[in-house]
Amino acid sequence: MKALLLEEYNKLVYKDVPDPEIDNNEVLVKVMACGICGSDVHGLDGSTGRRIPPMIMGHEASGVIVKTGSDVRGWKPGDRVTFDSTVYPLNDWFTLEGMYNLSDNREVLGVSPGSYKRDGAFAEYIAIPQHILYKIPEKVTFEQAAMVEALAVALHSINISAIKTGDKCVVVGTGMIGISILKLLKLSGSSIVIAVDINENRLKQALKAGADHAFLSADVNLMEKINALTNSRGADISFEAAGKSESVNIAIDAVRKGGKAVLVGNISAKIDFPLQKVVTRELKILGSCAIRGEYDVVLDLLDSGKLTVDDQISAVAPLSEGAAWFNKLYKKEEELNKIILKP
Repeated sequence: MKALLLEEYNKLVYKDVPDPEIDNNEVLVKVMACGICGSDVHGLDGSTGRRIPPMIMGHEASGVIVKTGSDVRGWKPGDRVTFDSTVYPLNDWFTLEGMYNLSDNREVLGVSPGSYKRDGAFAEYIAIPQHILYKIPEKVTFEQAAMVEALAVALHSINISAIKTGDKCVVVGTGMIGISILKLLKLSGSSIVIAVDINENRLKQALKAGADHAFLSADVNLMEKINALTNSRGADISFEAAGKSESVNIAIDAVRKGGKAVLVGNISAKIDFPLQKVVTRELKILGSCAIRGEYDVVLDLLDSGKLTVDDQISAVAPLSEGAAWFNKLYKKEEELNKIILKP
């Protein structure tokens, strides 16, 4: 089969590789669409340490089942599917406690951190365990289904926050995940959603996507503006979707005393943390990791039209052109959102 292979850091090659073999509990999926995640772009140069070449990246995908293992039940060739990015063991303590995203020995599609290697979906075919499959509703396209992983990550962070109707929220960082969070907040009962970013164009997109207000992070009056919109107290909940010291500190400063800051971005391994602000204001700092059962909800929202994603797709291109699109994203040559590659 053809695949986009990370042969070495900063070297993606479109070439022939062996077809994947499936285990008894797996299905073989013909990939119809796969999105380039920001983590894939950061993995290109080895800066994250989580994509050690040679390997096939890609974990935001959809496709059609073409073959099933002998133990597979409820799935058949021809089924349109998408799938979780996390391959988790069913007999793990965390899985059994309802926290499969935290399970020991879990693996992520398209990731190779040194302890395991799991080739991803920038390829014609991929082997997927049946327990992470989800059926694509009739009205949802393959391209839209390839966006579900990012949307499910966003929804998981909102579920973690235990949002209440009327809560005022701030979203710091309006890339793909941040935009997804603010869209879903509007469906989750938030009365005000405030977007914060370093980029003026991204803030314009945030307003188009449903943010009530949008401010540059460099604005010297940022906190005064947020307080003016939140009864002079600060937001009830903030969501940090960039993963840097500066944005985490903004997310913490933006919430009221006793409020919550949900950390979703994780580009930086370590950050400067304002301990005294957190302690003296009794803030709740919550980490949000991956996905925990949010796929069905997102697919239903897309199917009903209550949630839209087409505005976040900048281009749909052949997988054979993948290296060039990775290069554009890596160099930030254009104001690009999601790029969908099709084998």
